[in-house]
Amino acid sequence: MADRSPIAIVGAGSIGTGFALVFAGKGHAVRLYDIAPERLATAVANLHQRLGDLAEFDLLDAPPEAIAARVTTTSSLEAALADAVLVIECAPENLATKLAVFTSLDRLAPAEAVLASASSAIPISATAGNLAGRHRCLVAHPGNPPYLLPVIELVPAPFTAPATVAAATALFAAAGMRPVRLEKEIDGFVFNRLQGAVLREAYRLVQDGIASVDAIDTVMRAGLGRRWAVIGPFETADLNVEGGIEAHAARMGAAYARMAEQHGEAGTWDADLIAEVTAQRRALLPLEQWHEATVRRDRALMALERCRRASPELE
Repeated sequence: MADRSPIAIVGAGSIGTGFALVFAGKGHAVRLYDIAPERLATAVANLHQRLGDLAEFDLLDAPPEAIAARVTTTSSLEAALADAVLVIECAPENLATKLAVFTSLDRLAPAEAVLASASSAIPISATAGNLAGRHRCLVAHPGNPPYLLPVIELVPAPFTAPATVAAATALFAAAGMRPVRLEKEIDGFVFNRLQGAVLREAYRLVQDGIASVDAIDTVMRAGLGRRWAVIGPFETADLNVEGGIEAHAARMGAAYARMAEQHGEAGTWDADLIAEVTAQRRALLPLEQWHEATVRRDRALMALERCRRASPELE
């Protein structure tokens, strides 16, 4: 596979190293920058270890040594940014740090390069709102590790140019990731707000003496996690009750509302909101195809269970 346009990654922590694996694995020359030489050395060691693991599981498109050769490390930001079409900032989750980094990126990166922040919660309007080149800036929030969790949340600010979103979408998709565009900025984006909601309830259950940490993790590993590995929460609700998500809301909405109200949260399931969610689900899956979808769900779970039984790592 011939090298593609260079990708610059600013920050050699676990996320930066993960992005290096993603893009090098798809043929890009990757320049991994960090101000600390020891972090670069650690990143190289981790990259080789991960490549060996990925090769063991037949998850690489090229030999590990060929992919590793596409990644170069540098403590020169100018060298990292030269000719880059995409720059991914992977600095610590600190606004002052990100402001300083983006000021340098806007000054030094090629004029047409997309500048993406891998922030977990900070919107790009807070990071790049005062930059002359703010039109080419957006958040690109991955799951961790990005070489195994392909979702990438693209979160533009109102000032982000549509061409920037389109270019970022194309680059991440070509690297095998699954871009999801958010329509508005919000702290934590979608991934961490959903994750945070589960964590908040998990902590409450421990605090209230309902279940142990291990019991809660077991419920997730052996139940919700397995189901959510193949379908999301709306699709889960849609397929759990014959008649779809509208029937599910009618049957379970009051119970879920009570659970929320026990902790002082709004518990009303608004009829208009349920109608909107129902309309979106029916556009994705006509109700007459409901039975076939439940069969596909079950077969996907069967495939996962077959892998689990054959793989001691999953027990």
